Amino acid sequence: MLQDQTNRLKASPAPRRRWPIWLALLALSSTAAWFGWTRYLAPTDPLAEYQFAVVTRGDIEDLVTATGTLQPRDFVDVGAQVSGQLKYIHVRVGDKVTQGDLLAEIEATVLQSKVDATRASLRNLRAQLRDREASLELARIQQRRQKNLMRLDATTEEEVQKADAALRSAEAQIDALKAQIEQTESNLRADAANLEFTRIEAPMSGTVVSISARQGQTLNTNQQAPTILRIADLSTMTVQTQVSEADITRLRPGMTAYFTTLGGRDQRWSGELTKIEPTPTVTNNVVLYSALFDVPNPDGKLMTQMTAQVFFIANAARDVLVLPMSAVSSTAPNTRPGGGGTRPARAARSDNERGAANGNRATVRVAAPDGSLLEREIRYGLTNRIEAEILSGLAEGERVVSGLRLAPRAAGNTPPRMGPRL
Repeated sequence: MLQDQTNRLKASPAPRRRWPIWLALLALSSTAAWFGWTRYLAPTDPLAEYQFAVVTRGDIEDLVTATGTLQPRDFVDVGAQVSGQLKYIHVRVGDKVTQGDLLAEIEATVLQSKVDATRASLRNLRAQLRDREASLELARIQQRRQKNLMRLDATTEEEVQKADAALRSAEAQIDALKAQIEQTESNLRADAANLEFTRIEAPMSGTVVSISARQGQTLNTNQQAPTILRIADLSTMTVQTQVSEADITRLRPGMTAYFTTLGGRDQRWSGELTKIEPTPTVTNNVVLYSALFDVPNPDGKLMTQMTAQVFFIANAARDVLVLPMSAVSSTAPNTRPGGGGTRPARAARSDNERGAANGNRATVRVAAPDGSLLEREIRYGLTNRIEAEILSGLAEGERVVSGLRLAPRAAGNTPPRMGPRL
């Protein structure tokens, strides 16, 4: 009897195999109950649908952006004033030179021979002058003798006239030789200067930034003035920016500007706008004006032809309450703060300038501690495309609706309560 019961238990293993199925069903039912509770029965957060921006304290700037290039403020292109073969170049690109240093030499054999010939001609003329001076002295003696003889009635009037004519001729020859000597001296000075020009010296102190000629090259100054190299003072750089005609009216000399470079690793260089060139450049029907300002470059990090992203500070506010523009809605029709909406950009800038002083009005929705949204009127001042300066109506740390986070809930869900308008 006992053996039969044991055999029947071994033959029916179904109770042991069913427990994993029961566990799976239990887990599934628990998940469904939790989802139903959280989705339909649990209390909802009325502010979950909204994105919020926090009122913070910081700086805000109204900027005019432009691109530009870097150039040395002071530079000079060193060229050749005489023709000839470029015999030596004594510097390389990157060398620092001082005013008066020897940079290059041009073959001077022909010019040296010309100087020697002019000096020989000058010595010849001076010798002729001494000879003519002796002849002049003799003519004066003969003229005095003839006059003395004439008083004694020992000569004729014709002889006296010949003596006078000889004296005047000797004086004229002296004047002609003196004029030739002055002309030859002038030619000698010019030839000597040309000879000195074969030694090309640095006209200013700075750095050799480029060399456009090669040693052994023949230079011909009769056609054009050939450039040999360029020297620049890299201690001060000029930023030349191209500003569109829509923004150029916002710039004024003396305003602060800063820029960054591609390899500057977020380092800023600052300066003051010094000049706006009145003549524009037109590229593909785009009118651009050049605005220039200088920046010191003591460490030499700024180099020629670097590209600069320039920011001109039209207006700025420091240590003020700041709110993202997405959280500010204008109360005026067809307008938005910071130049949005349908109003022209020029009108937006005028409003921005007036708002920085007097404040523009707007309405925002603020999260209350009880979970409701309160409509509140605020005044904002300076704005840019990202942020607005809050003058009144908000406190630091308050949360303001900046947009929707999710799609609207299904029908039957309770929308957030709107508190009284402050």
